[in-house]
Amino acid sequence: MRTDTPWSALPARDHLLAGVADAAGAPVLDVVVPVYNEEKDLEPCVLRLHDHLARTFPYAFRITVADNASTDRTPEVARRLARTLPGVRSYRLEEKGRGRALRTVWSHSDAPVLAYMDVDLSTDLNALLPLVAPLISGHSDLAIGSRLARSSRVVRGTKREFISRAYNIILRSSLAARFSDAQCGFKAIRRDVAQRLLPMVEDTGWFFDTELLVLAERAGLRIHEVPVDWVDDPDSTVHIVRTATEDLKGVWRVGRALAVGALPLDRLARPFGDDPRDRGIGGVPRGLARQLVGFCVVGALSTLLYLALYSLFRLGVGPQLSNGGALLVSAFANTAANRRLTFGVRGRGGAVRHQAQGLVVFAIGLALTSGSLAALGAASGSPSHGTELAVLIAANLAATVLRFLLFRAWVFPDRDRGGDADGDRDQGGDAGGPVPAPPPRPSAERADGTHTEPADDTHHELRNAR
Repeated sequence: MRTDTPWSALPARDHLLAGVADAAGAPVLDVVVPVYNEEKDLEPCVLRLHDHLARTFPYAFRITVADNASTDRTPEVARRLARTLPGVRSYRLEEKGRGRALRTVWSHSDAPVLAYMDVDLSTDLNALLPLVAPLISGHSDLAIGSRLARSSRVVRGTKREFISRAYNIILRSSLAARFSDAQCGFKAIRRDVAQRLLPMVEDTGWFFDTELLVLAERAGLRIHEVPVDWVDDPDSTVHIVRTATEDLKGVWRVGRALAVGALPLDRLARPFGDDPRDRGIGGVPRGLARQLVGFCVVGALSTLLYLALYSLFRLGVGPQLSNGGALLVSAFANTAANRRLTFGVRGRGGAVRHQAQGLVVFAIGLALTSGSLAALGAASGSPSHGTELAVLIAANLAATVLRFLLFRAWVFPDRDRGGDADGDRDQGGDAGGPVPAPPPRPSAERADGTHTEPADDTHHELRNAR
């Protein structure tokens, strides 16, 4: 996974039209159509899409044909369209891969909203404006068309329907994805989000969409879903078995990276907006209310684990050893869970130090609970198992309050939260280091061989695209 993304967090979302006037004539929307050997369908697709945008889209737009190393007449058709239609341009890539094409074009586009759709135009174009409107208004970061929404109308074969639904079940169960349709070829993203998110996306093929959405969702970005009317293309050249195999490999790779905290997703975090509900509670430090909720949830689960382990250990050893063993095991789990879920520290850097400090907190809790058991034993001689558990629960409640204060002030202080000074900084460079420069933009090539700046709506060719 690549982590060479700028360090500072994303700014608050804003209505894009506020900055369009300063964009020197750049379009608001850039719609990319990735193609490979589509000499038959490309021209009808672009003509239909261009006509629809010209009639219904209220802002300046561009259509970019991204040619994935086609070996037929597709490049020639793309060049002709770029010459004859205003607002149409083409890119030529020498390597295949839908993800590679989208990453290349999106990375160099000057439009604040970036979208793509499949060349077969299976999705009804009436959904295009609802797709990009939440991005223009500043409400959402990404938008996707969904064929699995209840109000969607879909015409396709049983096999593709089964595969689509099975794939989304896999994503929900393995990656905890909450979006409904990962592979619908109808998506949009804000450019400022794409600049941060694209370097983290490793796949260059069909899994590109899924990886993009999973990382965005895990980072807390807002994904807007649009129900679509969709008609299956019976002439689709997608190899289902090979694509499904690559997708499953991608699910495993992304799941493993997320499990070990290898991605600096906090760099995609958005600040709260202007909604009064987003403002801090008077007299309460920022983030305290959320941390208290997270700490209580983790604490409740840790207590259940602790009591279960204590009861298990008590079958073979005395109360003090049972208490110490159960508290030690649950303490490691508690520290790890609070580190990630309550205080938002990601990455493996600093994890050992945090666990060591957690052991100190554990020792304090051990002293409280062991002291309570010792006092109980001195007072009643041979207390019942239920009495022991009641005393331990009371002692743990007292230890819990102290544990939260120590976690917040000492183990996970402000400098380790949000930016994760000891965690994610090790993954992607020091917070004070230089921000990586964006890749150079390719030159634009006209039909007559002359060159212009990339903002022109003319033919573009990227011969050495990664």
